[in-house]
Amino acid sequence: MAMASIYRRVLPSPPAIDFVSSEGKQLFMEATQGGTMEGFFKLISYFQTQSEPAYCGLATLAMVLNALSIDPGRKWKGPWRWFDESMLDCCEPLEKVKAKGISFGKVVCLAHCAGAKVEAFRTNQTTIDEFRKHVIACSTSDDCHVITSYNRATFKQTGAGHFSPIGGYNAGRDMVLILDVARFKYPPHWVPLKLLWEAMDTVDDASGFHRGFMLVSRHLRPPALLYTLCCKHESWVNIAKYLMEDVLELLSSKNVKDVKDVLSIVFSSLPSKFLEFIKWVPEVRRTEEGDQSLSPEEQERLSIKVQDTELYKHVADFLLLENSGCRGPPCLDQETSLNYIAASVCCRGVGFLKGNSESSNGFCCGETHVHCIKANGDMPPVTVVSGTVTNGIGERHVDILVPSSPKNLSSSNSELTNSNGLHPASNDVLTALLLALPQQTWSGIKDDTLLQEIDTLVSMDNLPTLLQEEVMHLRGQLYILKRCNDNEVEKDLSAPS
Repeated sequence: MAMASIYRRVLPSPPAIDFVSSEGKQLFMEATQGGTMEGFFKLISYFQTQSEPAYCGLATLAMVLNALSIDPGRKWKGPWRWFDESMLDCCEPLEKVKAKGISFGKVVCLAHCAGAKVEAFRTNQTTIDEFRKHVIACSTSDDCHVITSYNRATFKQTGAGHFSPIGGYNAGRDMVLILDVARFKYPPHWVPLKLLWEAMDTVDDASGFHRGFMLVSRHLRPPALLYTLCCKHESWVNIAKYLMEDVLELLSSKNVKDVKDVLSIVFSSLPSKFLEFIKWVPEVRRTEEGDQSLSPEEQERLSIKVQDTELYKHVADFLLLENSGCRGPPCLDQETSLNYIAASVCCRGVGFLKGNSESSNGFCCGETHVHCIKANGDMPPVTVVSGTVTNGIGERHVDILVPSSPKNLSSSNSELTNSNGLHPASNDVLTALLLALPQQTWSGIKDDTLLQEIDTLVSMDNLPTLLQEEVMHLRGQLYILKRCNDNEVEKDLSAPS
């Protein structure tokens, strides 16, 4: 039976006051004069309507992330990097959100995954006075926004749980402006802050937890420059579990005698689709552009030298053995081999140019060459891998900037010029991931001397600041994914430490 169509709803007033009404305009002018509408202008510039009836949480978060000018690091459509609801799926499948909506804890998780700085509070963990202080602080600034999770019924509106951002605050009337993302239903409106608190101070039947609010802002610097985890493929659940739990159990059950044994155990059991989980963030450009100068961001990225760590040398030696015929440690299979991951980077580069950054399907990487270009200023020469990629119909040449290599290439780097497509970033990627694993991962090693050696290799004490930040970002992502996998995102709203 077809559902009857509906054209909007009449906003129940009171308690709400329509933003465009005479009273609503007066409230806006008073708040503007009082300096508590500073966040409004950026939010209204990116105000969007949720694309699905149950996408209020996704639309609200996308709107706030774009207002904060947080770069998603991947394309939305065409060449444009932009947050869209369809890109916010690392903590909950979109089809499930479309059918049932999303919980407060999962939206917090999504905000962390998107690279935002988040402070989240349930109403049973704070007070209305603290909430008011946070609202005033964000309303007098344009670099912080408040997302609320509340029950519409408190406002005499139809529906139940809902998400929307707060657009401003009128101190004289103690009212907040809700920029309702369900614009097909209700327009933006003012409500008493006390009433909004009551609407938040309700229990979500689906999760069993109180609703609440979150403060979303930018980190002082981008959270990741070279490495990031990607949850686009459903296998991330198995991979996250393997890295956070299974590796510890495997090391506890085996009698490992040296670093090579440890690496063999970690690498040999990697779940399938591993290459879709951790990604190096390459800069790809068309050769025909002819611009070989480096931007400040590229210079900063390329200054991070994983190759200078002792752990990198062990990883490189292990991969050299694996690549030269599996002498010693077992081989990684073709699906999960780090060499395979490296070879796919050139192909994914063409995917970027073709407007599809998520897949290298259909492309084959032919002969590759390594050369250097002179950087600006005092920066050392920069390594560039050139590759010819074909899809069976035509060929495409790409140049990919890679992290700076040591001046004296070790024997483990001699494979770079081979036609098998080994990319120097393969060793880097795996080294960074090993550094990011929780410290307790290695506690299962029985040999005290070996355990001490591993602890030294993965210690961040002597790492450069930028590399420490890369590692901490990856480690934080792993913790968030583990929480999500263990259904703990509702219990623990804190940022990963």
